[in-house]
Amino acid sequence: MTAPAHHDVMPYQIADETFLITWGLDAPPVGHFPMHSLLIRSKEPVLVDTGAPACRERWLATVAALVDPADVRWVFLSHDDRDHAGNLLPVLAACPNATLLTNWFSLGRMAEEWETPLSRCRFVNDGDQVDVGDRVLVAVRPPLFDNPTTRGLFDASTGVYWSVDTFATNTPHRMLEADDLSDGEFRDGQLLGARLIAPWHRYLDQSKWDTCVDAVRRLGATTMAGCHSPVLRGQRIDEAFNLMRQLPALDPWREFDQSDLDRWLADAGALSEPSIPAH
Repeated sequence: MTAPAHHDVMPYQIADETFLITWGLDAPPVGHFPMHSLLIRSKEPVLVDTGAPACRERWLATVAALVDPADVRWVFLSHDDRDHAGNLLPVLAACPNATLLTNWFSLGRMAEEWETPLSRCRFVNDGDQVDVGDRVLVAVRPPLFDNPTTRGLFDASTGVYWSVDTFATNTPHRMLEADDLSDGEFRDGQLLGARLIAPWHRYLDQSKWDTCVDAVRRLGATTMAGCHSPVLRGQRIDEAFNLMRQLPALDPWREFDQSDLDRWLADAGALSEPSIPAH
């Protein structure tokens, strides 16, 4: 079987009536980063985040193959970054019966680019619950985030927690399950992703950090799904939380600098130069 290209958009079922809308981007030189969103086909279907503009048409078509857009009742926006909110207005247009679950600060931040229809909004803050007909979903802020408006979403009926950007992990290539990573790949990916998402980790007080991590661990989620991570289950969930506890003591990740860019450009130029046949 040929591996999917990194710009393919594909559905992937992770629990009963719960699907990742999967996408991803190659991220040389560290591999690949997932770019996922979520669909819960509850009695009142819920879209969790709206994908990135770069894959808009394919993303919308993939969702429409899983659920009639007219049946979608809720759009939960975890935060306003482009990889989560980039298709918001097209989604609202395609789903005329949907209410947007967001918050005040997200609306203000998105107003720099578009006007979100207030009449279709409902504010959902950390700890708030949403009845979607056959289950109640709970907004729970994950411990790690790169945007102040972030809220995750927990579905106790399936044990799925949408962890947003927490547990972000680079992978060698497109991978949908964290169990497919070696132990070393998983550990290194968790520590890289966490430090990329939250460079503020070095300012954390360890005891306060442990309290934040424990609050989410106590949800008892059996499946962790996020935008930038393969799906975590079983032992990988325990390992991810244990690694997260180490963040306050970690050194910052060394960012790529101009010397790295110069080397990449030189390597690319050398590869693109036509070879001269020997005489």
